Amino acid sequence: MRTKAFIVAGLGSAVLLLSACGGGQQQGQAGAGAQPPQSFPVFKITPQNTEINAIYPATLEGQQNIEIRPKIDGYVDQIYIDEGSVVKKGQLLFRINAPQYAQEVNTAAAAIASAEADVNAAKLQVNKTRPLVEKGIISKFELETAELTLQSREAALKQAKASLSNAKTNLGYTTVTSPVNGVVGAIPYKLGSLVSSTTAQPLTTVSNIGKVYAYFSLNEKQLLDFARHNKGKTLDEKLKQLPPVSLTLADGTEYPEKGKVETANGLINTSTGSSQLRATFANPLGLIRSGGSANISVPQKITNGVLVPQKSTFELQGKRFVYVVDNAGKVKSTEITTVEAPAGQYFVVTEGVKAGETVVFDGVANLQDGMTIQPDTKGGEAAYKDVK
Repeated sequence: MRTKAFIVAGLGSAVLLLSACGGGQQQGQAGAGAQPPQSFPVFKITPQNTEINAIYPATLEGQQNIEIRPKIDGYVDQIYIDEGSVVKKGQLLFRINAPQYAQEVNTAAAAIASAEADVNAAKLQVNKTRPLVEKGIISKFELETAELTLQSREAALKQAKASLSNAKTNLGYTTVTSPVNGVVGAIPYKLGSLVSSTTAQPLTTVSNIGKVYAYFSLNEKQLLDFARHNKGKTLDEKLKQLPPVSLTLADGTEYPEKGKVETANGLINTSTGSSQLRATFANPLGLIRSGGSANISVPQKITNGVLVPQKSTFELQGKRFVYVVDNAGKVKSTEITTVEAPAGQYFVVTEGVKAGETVVFDGVANLQDGMTIQPDTKGGEAAYKDVK
């Protein structure tokens, strides 16, 4: 009996010993699982001054694109220029063979000579009749008849002179000159081609490219952003406040001349949902040709704006978010609305966050909504270092 009691007591001691050991191990494991919150760099939003450059595709047109059309019927007799030639105002471009107009000039000149002879004869008759009437030899009716005949002959002379002027004008249309300084476009008609004022295609087009217009469009949202961030009560005042704009040509090079946005269509096109603006650029070297394409860069000053680094944001279902940190270190995903054109490596925020709030600077891919972090303000000191 004593032996049995000893065995039972021994087993109990062993169980107590194992329980004590097991309990200590579990407590150690529990202590090891309570890790401190992970550290993330954060920054406090502070108002910033910067400049954004909105890029828009643009189409280029010369200051004037003038179609050169014949005013008379005839055959192309001479072509004095070639496609792409630079011409001056008044320079001869084409000669049209239309001999009928030279004949009309000769006919009108002959009609004038005949009318002048009739006038002279009528004057002689008046001069002959007047003294006879004064002496009472013939009646006054004869003198009145002679004077009316003279008036009729003088009217016929004026008409003949007008016909000659018209004939000379038509004859002048056989030579076609340039109405402006510019560059010659395509020449679809060659020597001997029959042309007229109703011909479908013009003889050519002369583009005045001393200045060029760059046309670009803003959608409704961009127009609202433009209205909010530019000074002035009216659209014209806002346009005058815009700084000079730049142009990137089709080969990727920047055009050396700066331009100015001068006009904006006050209506939004219902079919495209956009409004057209026009910027003017000087073109002293003729580098830009009408019909080309380019990208126009419109700078926009941002004063005391809310800027968030692009690396501090993430996109979800077409919306952009940042993680805002509260005083307890808990993060919350917050949707933000930004200006369409970024300011370099930054988004300009219009809604969602405001100055004074704390935002996670880097590592947002490792965060979840409601997570508690250890904010590292020193790690976020570089948040605004690249603001320009």
